[in-house]
Amino acid sequence: MCAYTINVHIGPEYSAHTATERLSRVVQTVLGHQSQPENAEVTLVITDDSKVQELNKKFRGIDSATDVLSFPANEGQEFVTPEGLPSYLGDVVISYPTAAAQAEEQGHPVEDELALLVVHGCLHLLGYDHETDAEQARMWAIQEQILLSLR
Repeated sequence: MCAYTINVHIGPEYSAHTATERLSRVVQTVLGHQSQPENAEVTLVITDDSKVQELNKKFRGIDSATDVLSFPANEGQEFVTPEGLPSYLGDVVISYPTAAAQAEEQGHPVEDELALLVVHGCLHLLGYDHETDAEQARMWAIQEQILLSLR
């Protein structure tokens, strides 16, 4: 597995419940599965509903919290990374309270829900979407492959 740069920031109120190493491994697995260059870099943020709602409103015009937001570094711009610098893919922001509620609803550990959301968010950074049935089927199949490889 390549040594990607994964920056994980966990809100202090969730740090006791969230394993930074596991989240980094999930991101590493996604990037490896998708054959990203060795110098790829991703930032992962675990925060609360209010911060996610604020970001969702500011960047998507939706005034509500959600489980995961992805902010691809190259979206809407033609930025070329200079040679030798890491390829910054973007940011994934996850609401811990929403993830915990979804995990409880689905009857599985919050760590599993966080893994799913990390995979989902990273795939969005890499250009996957689920706007159409075909896109969703493709993205969900890749998510499932990656999640199975983590077990």
